[in-house]
Amino acid sequence: MFSLKKSELLIESCWLLAGNIILAIGVAWFILPNDVLTGGLAGVAIAIEPIFHITPEIVINVLTVVLFLLGAVILGKRFAAKTIFSTFAYPMFLSLFSYLANHVIGADVFIMDKYLATIYGGALMGIGIGCVFRTGASTGGMDIPPLILNKYTHLPLPSLVMLIDALTVLLGAMVYGLQPALMGILSVWVSSFMINKTLMIGGQEAKNVMIISNKHKEIMEYIHKELNRGTTLLQAVGGYSQEKRPVIMAVIVKKQLHDLQMIVSHIDPEAFVIVTDTNEVQGLGFTYKEEL
Repeated sequence: MFSLKKSELLIESCWLLAGNIILAIGVAWFILPNDVLTGGLAGVAIAIEPIFHITPEIVINVLTVVLFLLGAVILGKRFAAKTIFSTFAYPMFLSLFSYLANHVIGADVFIMDKYLATIYGGALMGIGIGCVFRTGASTGGMDIPPLILNKYTHLPLPSLVMLIDALTVLLGAMVYGLQPALMGILSVWVSSFMINKTLMIGGQEAKNVMIISNKHKEIMEYIHKELNRGTTLLQAVGGYSQEKRPVIMAVIVKKQLHDLQMIVSHIDPEAFVIVTDTNEVQGLGFTYKEEL
């Protein structure tokens, strides 16, 4: 089985620790003080507070442990091993930062405009969750019901996550009304956006270019010598003509796209070029150092 080096294990531990701290700060200092509806356990805790009159911190801490135990039973030991740290670290940090806000810094400091709390709280939650997801772990909590449903229904996991978040916001709408629910949707969107951005840290945005041309040798030579990028030659067959044609595949950084398009149009004006976005590339020249 693949095992991490000590340095890699240390880096993953730092991501995991930082993620739980940032998530707890976003919830304790922005979401809870301003009763912002959002997805996850924070949204559930805020939505049911007027009904059961239970402190949100207690609801979050209890449900985090309960859902972890449920996930461990249904999803297995591997899930439990990856999630156990967040299950106990997140409630601990949430209690710590809530105590600091209420008894040390002062609760009034964190009472702010709802829109600011929604945006910044959602952003911090997204960054925190993204940091945890980078390690392949889970934050536990409301990540677990979608995972359980996915196991038995095989429905797409992103759709199930959105469904659970939508039900959470709907519950809040029944208690607080339409406007807080709409702000909750904004919080969920900001959080999702920041999760994706956090997962992209360290990656390099690039373009995957597919070129079909009879002058493929000249184009490949330019890519190799001028752009200092590698190419892969694929063999394709025309669907209508049934003729065999070589297809050049090259991954380049975004700023090189214009030069490549110009030279391709100069070498072969009839070349067929397909360009797609590539969010992350690993390999020589992108994530590994080139040999000098």
